[in-house]
Amino acid sequence: MKSGIHPEYRPVVFRDKAGGLAFLTRSTATSNHTVGWEDGNTYPVIDVEISSASHPFYTGTARVLDTAGRVERFQRRYGLAGTRPGTAS
Repeated sequence: MKSGIHPEYRPVVFRDKAGGLAFLTRSTATSNHTVGWEDGNTYPVIDVEISSASHPFYTGTARVLDTAGRVERFQRRYGLAGTRPGTAS
C-alpha cells in the first residue's frame, strides 16, 4: 500500500442503541466518543440504529406478507390471468 493516503485502520466499538449489542471490530470509521471495553482499554464508539440484535429479520419479528391475497386482488381488478388482448378465448 502507498503510505500516507489510506485512513487509519484500528479497533472500534459499534454499539446498537435499540438492541443493546456492542461489539469490538476493526474499522476506518472515526468518532469523537469513546467507551471503556471489557479488556480495560478505551476505544472509539460508533452508535448505530440497527444491527442484528434489533433488525426484525434477525430477531424473528418480521411480518409475513399475504402474497396470495395480493395476487387475487390483482386478478379481480385487472381480469383473469392468461388473457391478453387480441388472443382468441
